[in-house]
Amino acid sequence: MTDHFKNAGEQFEKGLIVRQSVLGEAYVNQSLDAATGFTMDIQKLATEYCWGEIWSRPGLDRKSRSMINLAMITALNRPHELKIHVRGALNNGLTVQEIKEILLQTAIYVGLPAALESFRIAASVLDEAGVTTDE
Repeated sequence: MTDHFKNAGEQFEKGLIVRQSVLGEAYVNQSLDAATGFTMDIQKLATEYCWGEIWSRPGLDRKSRSMINLAMITALNRPHELKIHVRGALNNGLTVQEIKEILLQTAIYVGLPAALESFRIAASVLDEAGVTTDE
């Protein structure tokens, strides 16, 4: 990880542990190493507040947070983030069936185009991860 974040503080370190656990150490370290003077602050903000503050709260387990994220990211139609969070959902214990049901639920409430795109992305990630999707 880049020197820019070496002394970022306790909240950053707390968030870094959660972020790496959910999204994978290699992915997170690559994101932080790629940070520039322009993007460094948003990486720090995301790590401290998203991961260190919200994802670390005791009110919901990580599996539940992943379920919510898949639905919200589908609703926002953010394919890059969805790809990352499908991997995170697997790391947090979601099954293929649960991911499928979440995406079907979103189709009704946020629209078929967004859900269809999310299905395509999720299928690609599951395939890359070697996860069987046939029931």
